[in-house]
Amino acid sequence: MKKPNTQNQGRRYRRLSGLCLLLGGSLLCGSLLGASTMDSSARAAPAAEPPHLDIDLDAFDASKKLMVLPDGESLAYIDRGERSGSAVVLIHGYTDNARDWVPMLPYLSKHDRLILVDIRGHGRSSKPECCYTRLDFAYDIKLLLDALGVQKADIVGHSLGSIIAQTFAEYWPERTAHVVLISSTGGSPPDRPKKPPQFDFAAEIRKLKEPLDADSPFMIAWWDSPTPVDPDFIRRQRKDAAGIPLRVWLAVLDQALPANNVYGDLQSTLPRLKAPTLLIWGSKDPIMEEDVRQTLRSGLPNAGVKIFNGLGHNPFWEDPRGVAETINAFLKSPL
Repeated sequence: MKKPNTQNQGRRYRRLSGLCLLLGGSLLCGSLLGASTMDSSARAAPAAEPPHLDIDLDAFDASKKLMVLPDGESLAYIDRGERSGSAVVLIHGYTDNARDWVPMLPYLSKHDRLILVDIRGHGRSSKPECCYTRLDFAYDIKLLLDALGVQKADIVGHSLGSIIAQTFAEYWPERTAHVVLISSTGGSPPDRPKKPPQFDFAAEIRKLKEPLDADSPFMIAWWDSPTPVDPDFIRRQRKDAAGIPLRVWLAVLDQALPANNVYGDLQSTLPRLKAPTLLIWGSKDPIMEEDVRQTLRSGLPNAGVKIFNGLGHNPFWEDPRGVAETINAFLKSPL
């Protein structure tokens, strides 16, 4: 990869994920037209200083447990909060891990039982040679809840994690209370105009060689954000992502986010999602453009929608209190 200017690279490309492949590699920075019309009460962008982290990251990482599932895979997870409260499962995105949710944790309801997972291939979970379809990921979540004795849960997912959350709710509706999909999509519509990407992260991922360098220009751009995020948090995220085997990076792109049929795959099962659902986006998300948001809204016409003005692909890092308050209110709504 040609070495870009690392000082402005992140601001040019924002913080992207494997969903750039899902959307045909077409990335568009800046405000998305029409986004703010979805929610006239959208919050203003947060201040220039990164939100303060109220959780000790070392202690958080040390609190992970490992569950060996009946399928032989090991899933790392953190189980915190009120055991008698409503179970809330939080599922991170591509190349992330359970630490993803740390900025927002202090603001989530203290009365809930929060279950944060490292999906297979990520964090401290096992990294099998196969299989990495969205149903494989969702089935792991189901087996973990079985092992923990959780019969029904609210499912919250971000980016790839939102696709896993959607899949869980579709295949195990009796185990699903509410669903929150953050920075999600119903896939790129077949009639979407073809245009060359400003920067094709999927192509760059396929050029990567091991060992991955957590401080490379690519990784710095991969983990950047349009508004400030705690630098130590981001450094740890980059380091963990670099520790994921390259074969896992590629397997997720090929199996969970196949470029040739994501739209048809996601749309074919959306009618199964019957649980109350909330859709959250940042207005400056460079991946989830308006047309791929619309395919999800069309597939879930009864879902609530919240747009956070001025935020990007990771709004719960940029305005953790605001996103948490929105989620808390939704999860307390009647079924």
